[in-house]
Amino acid sequence: MISDRRQWRRAVLMGAALAAVVAFAVEPYGSAAADQPVESRYEPLRERMARRLRARGWSDNAIVAAISTLPIVELRGAIPVAVHVLDIPWWKALPMAIAGNMLPVPFLLLLLGPLSRLALRGRFGRHFFEWLFARTRRKTAGIEKYETLGLAIFVAIPLPATGAWTGAIAAFLLGVRMHHALWAIALGVLAAGGIVTALTILGWWGALIAGIAVLSPMIGGLVRVLRKECVGE
Repeated sequence: MISDRRQWRRAVLMGAALAAVVAFAVEPYGSAAADQPVESRYEPLRERMARRLRARGWSDNAIVAAISTLPIVELRGAIPVAVHVLDIPWWKALPMAIAGNMLPVPFLLLLLGPLSRLALRGRFGRHFFEWLFARTRRKTAGIEKYETLGLAIFVAIPLPATGAWTGAIAAFLLGVRMHHALWAIALGVLAAGGIVTALTILGWWGALIAGIAVLSPMIGGLVRVLRKECVGE
């Protein structure tokens, strides 16, 4: 009983520390859009894209989903744009951002193998995929041992080097089964959506609280796995 309490206390502390790092690191995503003038040549690409798509008659929901599909940007860039630029309520923006972020994932998991094998025949394709896979392995080295759970935690942390795109590539490289990868990435995207939404609405304190609430159970699960392995050894 005491060991379980210590385990969860440790998970909460680790979740708080990680959430603090995430909150400070991604705070510009939530606040920068609100401080930008309506038209600025220096505004982020995601905001210019939102204004141009709206001017062409795209619906707000389609704009949010489209921005969320982009690598690197994903929902961590789409939700602040939805709230601060498009004036969409967070409870409407969040489902569209999650759906858009998940849209490329099945295609990445299905097509990375055939595309990489085809591209490796050419010099440019070989260099590109070698660079991509090497970069992904460096970023995801810590999740290899714990696969599904580690993948979910990795995707849940809304930083530029993480997310659904990198998670899908990592799942392919690690040989994670497709249905396991989809569930892990979906769980991570849901968690990241909650953190980014809290950051966008409440600032970094909101992201800190949401990060603790979301990441602590995941870290607690990882701690249990580690503990079982230690007992087994």
